[in-house]
Amino acid sequence: MPLPLERIEWMPSPPLAPGGGPIDFDHLQRMTLGDAGIEQEVLTMFSAQSLKLVLTLAAAPADATALAHTLKGSARAIGAFAVAEAAARLEAAIASGSDAAAALAELGEAVAQAREAIEAVLRRS
Repeated sequence: MPLPLERIEWMPSPPLAPGGGPIDFDHLQRMTLGDAGIEQEVLTMFSAQSLKLVLTLAAAPADATALAHTLKGSARAIGAFAVAEAAARLEAAIASGSDAAAALAELGEAVAQAREAIEAVLRRS
């Protein structure tokens, strides 16, 4: 007697190696459940937050490690994986007491690229 098997549709996992571009829009769509309004809102907030955090991090505040960690999490949530990786490197450099200048510059560039992609998407909307 054959067993009754049902096919269950699962939400796909993010790719292990995200595709090209500063924002993984497939990941963002999964995280927002395909709601374009939420995508726009999240992208707008991330664009503003990421710029503010990079400018704040440039001043090397006492809570720089926590700020880099915050940016890392926000970036991962929207699919800005290059920003997340750069923020993780900055977080590690600060925590280890290493010179963080190169990591901060890398983070600034990753944020600039992500913000450029976000602005392009928001202009089309």
